Amino acid sequence: MNKYIVEFIGTFFLVLTVGCSVVIGGAGPLTPLAIGAVLMVMIFAGGHISGGHFNPAVTLAVWVRGRCATKDVVPYMAAQVAGAVVAALVTCYLKGSRPVKPIELDGGVGPVLVAEFLFTFALAYVVVNVATAKANTGNSFYGLAIGFTVLAGAVAVGSISGGAFNPAVAVGISVLGMSAWSSLWIYLLANLAGGAAAGAAFRLLNPEDA
Repeated sequence: MNKYIVEFIGTFFLVLTVGCSVVIGGAGPLTPLAIGAVLMVMIFAGGHISGGHFNPAVTLAVWVRGRCATKDVVPYMAAQVAGAVVAALVTCYLKGSRPVKPIELDGGVGPVLVAEFLFTFALAYVVVNVATAKANTGNSFYGLAIGFTVLAGAVAVGSISGGAFNPAVAVGISVLGMSAWSSLWIYLLANLAGGAAAGAAFRLLNPEDA
């Protein structure tokens, strides 16, 4: 149970930071840094208990890679989505009467799918390599590497897709009104496909690291 609570807490603060930074803070130039930083510190805080996934796509990648028990996959994802929904509701309370500006997917579905797939792949690929590979056991940089991957993705393609890279974040921003519910499938498809591909890539490149 402790693992699931940690996943709830970490995802809660990730989505809370996304919501407050964008809706209340006005999506300033430090927003990607704030999001990457909170992910980093939550991973350092909870990684020793749950692995610090805070993202259903990462959980899928770690499962495909072989380091997440099948019995934990659904509870992890449920805890992550629950944390995201609660964070979105708290953000709605904190924002008061401030208007929510929806993400505009002006480029169409294709660019959003590609952008979300690529940087979710990058994120999950970094996670399985720095946090689960035998060669990196006990390293002290994994949280920083993962947080900076999200930072890089947000800066690179945030203007194209909104920079979710995380199905739980996608649910959270939908609850907030930052993203239309009709667009949720785009994030779910791209993010989960990116996570699965990253786990498969790790297995292909590291056949000896079972």
